[in-house]
Amino acid sequence: MDFLRPASWEEALAAKAEHPTAVPIAGGTDVMVEINFDHRRPEYLLDLNRVELLRDYEVGEENVRLGASVPYTRIMENLRAELPGLALASHTVASPQIRNRGGVGGNLGTASPAGDAHPALLAAGAEVEVESVRGSRFIPIDAFYTGVKRNALEPDELIKTVHIKKADGPQQYSKVGTRNAMVIAVCAFGLALHPETRTVRTGIGSAAPTPIRAKEAEAFLNAALEEGGLWDNGKIITPSIAKQFADLCSGAANPIDDVRGTAKYRRHAVGIMARRQLGWTWEQYRGTSRTLEGAA
Repeated sequence: MDFLRPASWEEALAAKAEHPTAVPIAGGTDVMVEINFDHRRPEYLLDLNRVELLRDYEVGEENVRLGASVPYTRIMENLRAELPGLALASHTVASPQIRNRGGVGGNLGTASPAGDAHPALLAAGAEVEVESVRGSRFIPIDAFYTGVKRNALEPDELIKTVHIKKADGPQQYSKVGTRNAMVIAVCAFGLALHPETRTVRTGIGSAAPTPIRAKEAEAFLNAALEEGGLWDNGKIITPSIAKQFADLCSGAANPIDDVRGTAKYRRHAVGIMARRQLGWTWEQYRGTSRTLEGAA
């Protein structure tokens, strides 16, 4: 196994073009486990730790430009207001040591359905910027996951940046695991309210072959909020609406039985998380709306 260690982004792209099978490594939290268990034996490892560009982030007027290797710890500490869902997800990643090394780019590159960042990225409507020596392109997060541990990257492309709109409403994230830390998700769920567009987005992890959204549930809730004028009047979401939303989220899951949990349990847990998060986010939205009305 050869070890490639570019000093710049340009060198990294050149190395990937010359060796398309090279496996990128930054935090190494997924790749090294696979190598240690002899599940993968790549011909080349492409070490990206010297590429400063990947460890930077920028907060713009509307969006956050998040480098692929920005550690989860920095997201938790510095981007909680702008990316609350992703910050909550970052808290659930492994241990402090791993959160200091791992980043969102690793989750995206591995594309495991159990990756902790995926539900939050789906709920936020992120875009993934990828690049090769041929140029760059943006991939909507909905189109990024193409199969079990497969993504939309071409062999010569690397993940450069994740572009995420700054939160304009409450966001939540929950994860079910067999213990409190250092655990792969049995299932996970993310929810984001987008008051500016009057829409709700979801993200489901570890309960289908790929990370997915509960699109039917979103459509139902969007219609219910609009028909009831709830975005404007801030009334409580009725239990029947919350139950229907949770049932639709549960129905969107397509899980399997494995050593961490049964398919039946995963569907049930997704529904519970969806109902609870809807209650938390809507109550937060109602509180914010009342505060704004009082200030006006």
